[in-house]
Amino acid sequence: MRSALIVDDHPLFCDALSMTLRAVAGIDEVATADRIETAIARLDSGALPDVVVLDLNLPDVTGLDGLIRLKATVRDVPVVVVSSLADNRVIGAALRAGAAGFVPKHSHREVFRAAFEAIRRGEGYVPEGFVPVADPKAPASQREAAIARLGLLTRQQAKILQLICEGKLNKQIAYELTIAETTVKAHVTAIMRKLGVQSRTQAVLIAREAAFSSLMPEG
Repeated sequence: MRSALIVDDHPLFCDALSMTLRAVAGIDEVATADRIETAIARLDSGALPDVVVLDLNLPDVTGLDGLIRLKATVRDVPVVVVSSLADNRVIGAALRAGAAGFVPKHSHREVFRAAFEAIRRGEGYVPEGFVPVADPKAPASQREAAIARLGLLTRQQAKILQLICEGKLNKQIAYELTIAETTVKAHVTAIMRKLGVQSRTQAVLIAREAAFSSLMPEG
C-alpha cells in the first residue's frame, strides 16, 4: 500500500490526512480530489491507487451514491470512509455499500494506524464502539435492500441514475455524457432491472432510500 487518493472538499483536512497517511501507513504518493467527478476523472486517466479515502459529505453527491460510484470505478481497490457522520446507521450503511473500513474524522492518529494496518491485511475496520443497528440474521430492511441493489450498478449506470435523480431526460443525459440516446435508454432499462423497479420514479425512490436523511438518528 504505497499510494492513496483522498476525496474530500476541505483542503486543510486533506493536508492533515495526507501527512497522517505518510506517517502511520507508509503511503508515499497521496493525490487529492475535492469532488466525486474529479476523483473519477483522475482514476480514469491514470493507474489506480492502492487505497481510496472518501468523505461521504461532498458537494456533488447525495447520500451514499458517491461511495457506490467510486466502488463501481475502482472495484477491488479498498475504499476507506473517513467522515464526521459517524452514527451507527451511517457506518453500517457505508459498509453494506462496499466500504472496506470506516474511520471517524475526529479519530487520533493511532486509530488511523490501526485502520490502515487492518486494510493492508485484507481485513475490514470499524471504529471502537460500533454496534450494528439491526440483527445481521434478520431480513434486510427496505433501506438495506436499496443499498445492496444500488451496489449492483456499473459506474456509467450509477452516473445515469444520479442524473435521473436530478430530473434530467434521456436526451439531456445523452448530451451530458456524450453518448447516443439509445444507449441511455438501454442503460435505464438495465438500471430498472437491477433495482427491481418498473419506472424511473421508482428508481429515484430507491436512490433516495440510501440518502443520509434516512440514516441519521431522530431527535
